[in-house]
Amino acid sequence: MSNLAHKSEVEKGEVSFALVDSRQKPAWHSFANHVWDADVETPTIQQIMDSAKLSNWNVRLEPVADLVPTYNMVSDSYLVVRDNPYNDGEKDVLATVGSRYKEVQNEDLFAFAQNLHDSNPDVKVDSAGSLKGGRVVFGTWSIPNTLVLDPKGANDQTNLYLVIYTSHDGSVAVQTAITPVRVRCQNTLNFAMKRAKQSFKIRHTQTVDGKIAAAREALGLSVAYFDEFSKQAQTLFETKVDDAKFSKIINTMYPKPELDKKGSIKKWENKVLLLDELYHNSNTNANIKGTAWGVVNALTERLDYFRTARKGGDSLMAGASGFDPVITAEKNKIVKQVLALA
Repeated sequence: MSNLAHKSEVEKGEVSFALVDSRQKPAWHSFANHVWDADVETPTIQQIMDSAKLSNWNVRLEPVADLVPTYNMVSDSYLVVRDNPYNDGEKDVLATVGSRYKEVQNEDLFAFAQNLHDSNPDVKVDSAGSLKGGRVVFGTWSIPNTLVLDPKGANDQTNLYLVIYTSHDGSVAVQTAITPVRVRCQNTLNFAMKRAKQSFKIRHTQTVDGKIAAAREALGLSVAYFDEFSKQAQTLFETKVDDAKFSKIINTMYPKPELDKKGSIKKWENKVLLLDELYHNSNTNANIKGTAWGVVNALTERLDYFRTARKGGDSLMAGASGFDPVITAEKNKIVKQVLALA
């Protein structure tokens, strides 16, 4: 994963990131540029925000009309401005928005997340950072819920994380989500459940005030989502898949191109070979191959670790951590197709 590491936001315009280190981390943690040693100290919210350069941005709206006084403004437009976290005295313009936009301070975002779990000491802040030159901000918390499939045999474990993120340009609502992460390979499993919501959104025309109860209910933070996820994982684990069926699943989901346009056949061959390697020979799948759960994890592991980033790299991090709705939708599609074909 070293080829995916990035410099700080100010150097590359992509990511500023701090995390609490441990032996096993989700896929997005390979991007860290500041690490806390979990064996020495557990940082406070303020400490991890300071380390990730998220503190004291003073996000605010400034009227565009003040900057162009010689023009007649036919609409109310505002600049979303922050104090640059790297250079004192500098200001950054993150976006242009309308009059209904409600800015959210990073401190309020993290306080909202803390209130979601009533500052439970067993729910520990795990990472914090920003993407896209400060336009997207996020944090994650580890939740003491673990799914263990076949504890006396495969002993396959999945841990649970709370992710919260927002944008300062109107592109992403204030959003919280529950993200299961498989321990052995650390790929994220953002699967939609029929009877329990995974995420909760607050539009930027609203404030976060008074939304905590609604977010708790929507997320089903304590039980509902993880219970539904556990049932689906168990079903996948109990569904047997032999090599012939695996080959049929992969070739049905990713059929060989009829025409070789722009090297499409070679790309298809490489994808099929990679999936076969992840499923049959990777140590991350050694204890679950032969099951639909193993097929799903090989497919999602490819998405998290081996696809090409769409925008210079930060889309890899967004997809792996659950920020990217396109990747999350693809993972949901994977589960449905594997269950149908297996």
